[in-house]
Amino acid sequence: MTSSLPPEIFKAYDIRGIVDKTLTPAFVQTIGQALGTLAFERQCHTIAVGRDGRLSGPALSKALIDGIRASGINVIDLGQVATPMTYFAARQLNTGCSVMITGSHNPPEYNGLKMVIAGETLSGETIQALRERIERNDLRTATAPGSLTTHDIAPAYIDRIVGDIKLHRPLRIVVDAGNGIAGAFAPTLYERLGCQVTPIFCDVDGTFPNHHPDPSQPKNLKALIARVQQENAELGLAFDGDGDRLGVVTRDGNMIFPDRQLMLFAADMLKRVPGATVIFDIKSTRLLNPWIQKHGGVPLMWKTGHSLIKAKMKEVGAQLAGEMSGHTFFGERWYGFDDGLYAGARLLEILSQHADASAVLNALPDSLSTPELAIACAREGDQHALIARLQKEANFPAAQEIIRIDGVRVEYDDGFGLARASNTTPTVVLRFEADNDAALQRIQRDFREQLRVVAGDGIELPF
Repeated sequence: MTSSLPPEIFKAYDIRGIVDKTLTPAFVQTIGQALGTLAFERQCHTIAVGRDGRLSGPALSKALIDGIRASGINVIDLGQVATPMTYFAARQLNTGCSVMITGSHNPPEYNGLKMVIAGETLSGETIQALRERIERNDLRTATAPGSLTTHDIAPAYIDRIVGDIKLHRPLRIVVDAGNGIAGAFAPTLYERLGCQVTPIFCDVDGTFPNHHPDPSQPKNLKALIARVQQENAELGLAFDGDGDRLGVVTRDGNMIFPDRQLMLFAADMLKRVPGATVIFDIKSTRLLNPWIQKHGGVPLMWKTGHSLIKAKMKEVGAQLAGEMSGHTFFGERWYGFDDGLYAGARLLEILSQHADASAVLNALPDSLSTPELAIACAREGDQHALIARLQKEANFPAAQEIIRIDGVRVEYDDGFGLARASNTTPTVVLRFEADNDAALQRIQRDFREQLRVVAGDGIELPF
């Protein structure tokens, strides 16, 4: 059974697959035993385990726990929690290890594992080494199984945030969890901070009956925008399925993309930690670089992926990082992991210092840009093959610079275009930004031509 684990579920920064097809309870039990073995080798004794609100969560959680315990490692079952709460538990409960069963923002039939062992968020080669360990059956089987206890981490988590965040005045907000697990905690947290909260779609439902819990897609924010205006609220906060990503809308219906949110967080943090490094991912606006420098920080562009960003933060000692997808990582005053609920609290703290929260958000530097666009590929892995060809063969003669750390980002004097392979679904992700519409059209035309060169005229493009 172990030799038949599908290699494609072992992705760049997590394990992710389709439940009962590429990700079965039997597979997850084996992965649990492998994680327990790794924890034992790293001299850890206990792993905290959580799950989001997906329907497959209970069965996969039981399988994971059984596998971990078989290796002799103890388990603290956190139950249904947001992903950042498992990271917090690893700190609070001194385990150094946590595993979250989550499909994040993927469709309901997906689920997966986000893994921290001995303080390291597993990614890249470490995840592949885990797969190789399973293939050679290098799994510890203890003479007696590890213990199993349960723990409600929510009170300590919420208390920690409420103890850190101080609002200058209460705000009226709307919270949309998209029926993801954040709905069980976000309204309570923001009410504790003193906000007047109107919750929508905050009942946890793994079928996601109202809209998909992915705040990076404008279509998923329509109901939130309407409710903010209906309630005359000051802003709206939206979360993904596992609560580690934040979406923000203003009272006039503007979506504040996460790279612009990062501007506000950076300016605030740099007042207290001048000269600090701020990391942003390859998908982010080119306006971040001059903004961070202007506010006395050191900008650093890096690869997309929560575990890759966290590893880079540790390497360079960054105090703040953010991804275009909505992951924001606070080192200053927090623990360096991505946390949508905490990011929302930090945002409210900053905005509470102003009379008009939406005006502050709307005043952030902006440029003409697209949301994340996607090219669907026929099979898992096809997206990486297409990007590899684009990196090798594409020709952009008008480019000022071509950055290949993660896909192909082509910088022009008046904008940029990006194509990169998704590490979670078989898609190629694209994003474009420019000073004006003519430049945006020109950059998109360049990419259209080069994508057709490497993939053929039959490729279906979303732009």
